[in-house]
Amino acid sequence: MDSRKTAQDFPQELIDLYDEYVHGQVDRRGFLDRASRFAIGGVTAAGLLAALSPRYAWAEQVPKDDGRIRTSYETYESPAGGGKIKGYLARPAKAEGKLPGVIVIHENRGLNPYIEDVTRRLAIEGFAAFAPDALTPLGGYPGNDDEGRTMQAKRKKEEMEEDFIAAAKWLQARDFCGGKIGAVGFCFGGGMANTLAVRLPEIITAAVPFYGGQPPAEDVPKIKAALLLQYAELDQRVNAGWPVYEEALKKAGVKYEAFIYPGVNHGFHNDTTPRYDEPAAKLAWQRTVDFFKSRLAAGDVK
Repeated sequence: MDSRKTAQDFPQELIDLYDEYVHGQVDRRGFLDRASRFAIGGVTAAGLLAALSPRYAWAEQVPKDDGRIRTSYETYESPAGGGKIKGYLARPAKAEGKLPGVIVIHENRGLNPYIEDVTRRLAIEGFAAFAPDALTPLGGYPGNDDEGRTMQAKRKKEEMEEDFIAAAKWLQARDFCGGKIGAVGFCFGGGMANTLAVRLPEIITAAVPFYGGQPPAEDVPKIKAALLLQYAELDQRVNAGWPVYEEALKKAGVKYEAFIYPGVNHGFHNDTTPRYDEPAAKLAWQRTVDFFKSRLAAGDVK
């Protein structure tokens, strides 16, 4: 099967079924059973699952050894969460002065190569980017997404929330950080970016949730950050919560911009699966970078 297939090469019903699978609404056997009717021309249901699954070699837009940046794995304390949490830090190699900071929040499968590359992409743009791994208490990202999803499902959401709160505080306290902190997240991470905006109004200056779940309407008035909300038109599951969220944002006077990218699926920014949509992903990313640069400018970075 062509490893470079796009979402347009699959029936939308199959794409939606895969979305159910990766979000725990159907197990592997259930996916294979229901996908079998799309298995034609010598292609098996297992082959369809493999074709829709991540290929992380595609995600390396910024090489790990890129001389423009410095990277390291750091550990910080999360006493109300998982204890000691490991994260991936990337920042410009030759920056002078304080840097704006961005917390990068992974999907529902831990700190995989795609999220590490996103972190490096932010460093190239002049940010100190830090991506915690919520799977640290269970041994860290295991090397494959199926196992990562299983592991993350074992953790309490409330404790993971505390891990990301602690990460934002840790990053803000670094001597290379100018104090202004943003948050960007994808899927589970998008919902967590919304949550950080609610929980840390004095720390989070800007948040960019990609197809993330929305906070309760009653919590929206707590948000002081500016928001850039990125949605996929075909993502009915997440989009169902958008009208109520938008009404609450307007009522609370929260500064926000929202974009719903036409004809694309949940996960359209993730360049490791056929759901990736290059035009939408590039536009959404440029908007993200521009938004953070305008909202987080430290003022003394050369």
